Amino acid sequence: AEGEILSTCCSFEIGFIAYSPLGRGFLTGKIRNLEELVPHDSRRFRYPRFQTNNLQQNLTVLKVVEEISQEKGCKASQIALAWVLAQGGNVVPIPGTKRRKYLQENIEALNIVLTTQDINRMNEIAQTIVGERYTEEIMRRMNQ
Repeated sequence: AEGEILSTCCSFEIGFIAYSPLGRGFLTGKIRNLEELVPHDSRRFRYPRFQTNNLQQNLTVLKVVEEISQEKGCKASQIALAWVLAQGGNVVPIPGTKRRKYLQENIEALNIVLTTQDINRMNEIAQTIVGERYTEEIMRRMNQ
């Protein structure tokens, strides 16, 4: 979606819903290795970005997000959401949550102002994410 679909939506001012903008919980900073997930958690087998080698490499992405969050005095999840919101007025993140406190944290991301430098750092580090969003089979079905 970040390639052709997002740019097309932006150029025609079409709304774009950013699904799972916190990377299935990864960008909250609470998942640093697979042992932190229960054995039947689908992230262990359905999402290549969570595979051991990919997960370890993707921690560099999390590190940058956490650095920016420390500079701003907020949560990593809020920086991730603020970055999605900074992509354009037609881009809307829909983070899922089961807890009211996280809902409130997510809403507070609306008040975070990212500088051009912050956005550029996020854009650069986003290019280094390894592992597909879904398995090869699911990606094939999505792109039909």
